[in-house]
Amino acid sequence: MIHRIVKYGDPVLEKRCEPVANFNTPELNQLIEDMFETMYHGRGIGLAAPQIAIGKRLTVIDTSAGEDPAQKLVLINPEIIATDGSQTGEEGCLSIPGFREPVTRAMRATVKAQNAAGEWFEITGEELLARAIQHETDHLNGVLFLTYLSPLKRDMIRRKIKKLQKSGEWD
Repeated sequence: MIHRIVKYGDPVLEKRCEPVANFNTPELNQLIEDMFETMYHGRGIGLAAPQIAIGKRLTVIDTSAGEDPAQKLVLINPEIIATDGSQTGEEGCLSIPGFREPVTRAMRATVKAQNAAGEWFEITGEELLARAIQHETDHLNGVLFLTYLSPLKRDMIRRKIKKLQKSGEWD
């Protein structure tokens, strides 16, 4: 099932999410499936639970955008435990559609997380995967990519969004 993606301005996007406590449940498995479907529908490579108004520490990532099923990654209760290097690249967000800006992130990121069965694992991503891991983990901590922009650029985007809200184009 495709969920409605919450847009910038909704308070759920700026709150730290609660840990997932129940694993191996039909509800969790369905939620994960729905999140991948919603992400692909939105043409994204990552989606965090708060983006569909669920305040849980769960994110899905697929840097192949659905082209390679082996790239599908589910991170539950993730914590970034190591980063290395630096990269600057254009970043966007399904919750802030129409805005893409250069953001500097670590070139490599290692995350410790649980899978749908509750088993802990570690994975290290580089380049685009590292960027996605950092972006989606930020969502679970209530941090949006706008935080990484200069105050001037951030204010400019906020003003544009306010205009869109007033005209009814930002629901």
